Amino acid sequence: MDIILTPSPLFGAVDAIGSKSDIHRLLICAAMADSETEIDGIFFSDDVFATLSCINALGARTVINGTSCTVYPIEKPPVSPKLDCGESGSTLRFILPVAGAICENAEFTGRGRLPERPIGELVGAMRSGGVDFSSEKLPLKISGKLTPGTYKLPGNVSSQYISGLLMALCAIDGRSEIVLTSKTESIGYINMTVSTLNLFGADIKAEDGRFTVNGKGRLVSPKKLRADGDWSNAAFFLAAGAIGGDVEMFGLNKDSLQGDKKITEILRRFGAEVNESADRVHVKKGNIHGCEVDLSQIPDMLPALAVVAAFADGDTVFTGGARLRLKESDRLATVYKMITDLGGSATEFEDGITVHGTAEGLRGGKVDGANDHRIVMAAATAAAYCKEEVTIRGFQAVNKSYPTFFEDMKKLGGKADVI
Repeated sequence: MDIILTPSPLFGAVDAIGSKSDIHRLLICAAMADSETEIDGIFFSDDVFATLSCINALGARTVINGTSCTVYPIEKPPVSPKLDCGESGSTLRFILPVAGAICENAEFTGRGRLPERPIGELVGAMRSGGVDFSSEKLPLKISGKLTPGTYKLPGNVSSQYISGLLMALCAIDGRSEIVLTSKTESIGYINMTVSTLNLFGADIKAEDGRFTVNGKGRLVSPKKLRADGDWSNAAFFLAAGAIGGDVEMFGLNKDSLQGDKKITEILRRFGAEVNESADRVHVKKGNIHGCEVDLSQIPDMLPALAVVAAFADGDTVFTGGARLRLKESDRLATVYKMITDLGGSATEFEDGITVHGTAEGLRGGKVDGANDHRIVMAAATAAAYCKEEVTIRGFQAVNKSYPTFFEDMKKLGGKADVI
C-alpha cells in the first residue's frame, strides 16, 4: 500500500507511545516470575504481539485490558512449543535463550527478513551451555536445556544476545557468568535489561565486561509496573521539530536507560532548540548545521537523524553503524536511497554514511519503505518539509512498532492520504 504526504510543518504536542524495548523485557520477565504481574502503558505493535504469542506458547497466560496486560507466569511449559517470532528480532533473540532455559525442546519460525538475520554467536554460546540446534537460522529446532556456566559473547554484534542470556540465566538455579570478548555497543539496552531484571528480584553484578548471575529459578513479581515512553519512535517527531517545526512530546522519562534518549543531545549539536523536564521534551527549529555522529551505541537513530542532516547546512558524518546492515533492511543502503530518492545527496561507506545537507533541504518524490518501519517514518518526517509531495510505498511497515504513527503525525498538522 502507498501513502502520499503533502508538505506541512509539524506543530503541537503528542504523547509518546510505550517503549517496545521496555515492553519486551517486562513481558518476558513477568512470564518467568512467581506470580502474576500487571503491566500498564503497553503499546501494542506487531513486535509486541510476537512476544506475547511466544510467552503464551511457552505456557504463560496474558489478559489484555486497554493499554494494560496482566501476565500469569509459566507454570509448566509445553513439551515442544512452537514459537512464531514474526519479524521481531528482539523477540527471537530474547526468547531463544529463555526457551533453552525452561524447555527440553522448542521450534522457532519467523517471517520477512528475520530468517536472514544472523544469530550465530548466540547459537554458539547456547551450544556451549548444552543446547543443540538444527540450524543457525530460522526455521530451527532446539533440544536440551541451558545449564549454569560461563558464556562468552562479542559485545559489538548485538546487545540483544546478552540481554536474552541474562534473562535466561536468571531462570536457572546456579551461578553463571557472561564474559564479553570485545567492546560493548548499545550498552544502554543491556543496562535496561539488568534494571528490569532487578525489578523482578534478580541477583546480577556487572563490571568490566563481565556479568555474574546468581540464578534462582524464579523471578519475583513486583505486582504492578508501567512501561517507559519510547524514545526510539519519539525521535522522528523530535527530529521534525528540529528541522522546521515546534513539537512537544509528553511521557518521555528524562532518566530512562534507553540509549536513544541521546537524541536530545544530538539535536542540540545540530543546532536545534531543545528543552526538557522530567517527562516532557520540547524541540523547536534552529539554525541547524552538520556534525559528526557515532552510531555505535544508538544505531536505530540513523533514519531520523539522517533526515535532520539532509536539511542541515553542511556535511553530517555518521560512523559506527556496521550493524545497521543487519536490521529489517540494510539501513545504510536504504537510508542512502531514501535521501537520494528525495533529491538529496549522500555517500555510503562500509560502516556509515555521510549526508551532504543544504539549507534547501529535500525536493520530494517516491520512496520505497523497504519493509522497514524506521525507513517509512523517516521518509514521512522528511515529507513534512519537502518542496513537493512524497509517496511512500509499503507504508504499513510502521505496524511493526508504531501502528498509529500517521494518526499522531496528523495531530501535529501532517497531511497524509492512503492511495
